[in-house]
Amino acid sequence: MIETVLIYGLVNSVTLILTAIGFSLTFGLSGIANFSHGGLYILSGYSAWMMMHYIGLPFALAAVLTVIQVGILGGLIYRAVIMPVRGIVLSEVVATFAVGVAILEFFRWRGFVTYDFNLPLFIKGSIGIAGVFIDYQRLFIIGIGLMLAVILWFFTHHTRIGLALRGMAQDEYTALSLGIESDWAATLSMALGAALAAVAAIIILPLGIISINMGYDVLLLALAVTILGGLESTNGLIVGCFILGYARVITGTYLGPEWMEVIYLAAIVLVLVVKPSGLCGKSKELEERV
Repeated sequence: MIETVLIYGLVNSVTLILTAIGFSLTFGLSGIANFSHGGLYILSGYSAWMMMHYIGLPFALAAVLTVIQVGILGGLIYRAVIMPVRGIVLSEVVATFAVGVAILEFFRWRGFVTYDFNLPLFIKGSIGIAGVFIDYQRLFIIGIGLMLAVILWFFTHHTRIGLALRGMAQDEYTALSLGIESDWAATLSMALGAALAAVAAIIILPLGIISINMGYDVLLLALAVTILGGLESTNGLIVGCFILGYARVITGTYLGPEWMEVIYLAAIVLVLVVKPSGLCGKSKELEERV
């Protein structure tokens, strides 16, 4: 039982990292809470499926094209929807949430509500680890998720573009004085976040069917782990994902699967009450000092 919790807790935690990293990256680099994240996630799944079944593309090519087109769409969402209301936080939230709902409900309207929509596994088969059988697809998720986390941390901390984006998020006026264009930075961060949502969908959705309601679940999970770890903290995101990932597996194992969905909602409430900036966030403390 303990081995099962350890192994599948790791899988669940890395799955959460993949699910939330696009949302967290966009907020950390631009200050935009992209509430269309869940809609973009489901759009990616359906897009890859349609390329395979309507055009006849192989899954690998469909996956690459999906990531590219959803990334471009993320940048266009900023230009067309967010830029006119930039700086008005509530309007940004409402606008991005409306886009996400519109995407999800469009697919519901078009009849994408059956069990016929699924993506193929990248790697078939399973292996036994410490007496626990786990399929290769989940191991693939662990590898890709951890690799992406490391790459993005390096990108945001050790590359000129990443540092410029972080500088814009931390102090827009100073960044502008240094020649960093705010709309360019926000467009790029939205595009990167959307592309990461597509990567997560392409890797995770083969484990089940593509469901419209999953888009809302993905948004809630991304929001929960981002709030738990700290809205502007990559390290906090990873810590939050591991806490929630193992908490959900332990809860599902010992209390029942119906309690798993309560965990992340309780985490949002608890963190907002006890430490609003999150476990590794600093924004609240900085505001209090000023």
